[in-house]
Amino acid sequence: MPRLAESIRHYGLYGESGQLPDVMHCETIAERSVLHDWELAPHRHDRLHQFLLLRSGRGMARLDDTEIALAPGSLVNVPVGTVHAFTFEPGTDGFVLTLADAMRDELLARDPEVQRRLGRCWASAADAAVDAAMAQLAAEYAGRSPARALVLRGLGGALLGRAARVAERADPEAQNLAESRLLQRFEALLEMHLREHWRVADYAGALGVTPTHLSRVLRSATGAPASRLIDARVIREARRQLAFTNLGVATIAYTLGFADPALFSRVFARVAGRSPRAFREQLALRR
Repeated sequence: MPRLAESIRHYGLYGESGQLPDVMHCETIAERSVLHDWELAPHRHDRLHQFLLLRSGRGMARLDDTEIALAPGSLVNVPVGTVHAFTFEPGTDGFVLTLADAMRDELLARDPEVQRRLGRCWASAADAAVDAAMAQLAAEYAGRSPARALVLRGLGGALLGRAARVAERADPEAQNLAESRLLQRFEALLEMHLREHWRVADYAGALGVTPTHLSRVLRSATGAPASRLIDARVIREARRQLAFTNLGVATIAYTLGFADPALFSRVFARVAGRSPRAFREQLALRR
């Protein structure tokens, strides 16, 4: 059984911890994987959004607590903060594109629909348009032609749009979701105040709407009321900690802002359908 870490690793790729050295970063799957015997341990990035396109060979992706088999043509979307890990067959070919969150937000500033589709991790079959866009971007990145930064921004935006189309085809019901600026602002606040255990009324007050209106909009867009979305986001972070660290349940509870570990366990069981310890034990059986 793999040994769990004391905390989830944060990799400072592409200048994540300091000034970003380039418009974006593009490398082959082999460039980094071969240095680690074709296996990248679970980790996350606080400021980076990544796409992985597998062109040949096979592998396995771990996105939070979900394992996905990767075949040739697989496109993997890894938003900021997602715990991810990869194992590849030796010789696997493909590309990894890394965008700083600021660059991604700049490119998507006027397209909230694409922001939503790329705001959740997923893996799906790419199409020829995505493959061509990634190959063109990789070639431009490797060169030093005039107006390189401008061209990379344009190609990056095109790839984001192509990837969003892949996500839409993979989840056709998503195109019927009511896109809402209020929903986006709620999700941003939820990330900021995750550990403060704000109530629905707190979020509604910060957003300048009534709790009833907020829940109505969120239910229309996601199928769930605000209270359930708040709990689900907290428990998603708890699942990451249980899956990828050896921290005790009580420590995880305190880390997530719970004053009482028993309350944390009750909330976790209500949302996840099992206790934190049962969840961790089930994961151990899969390793």
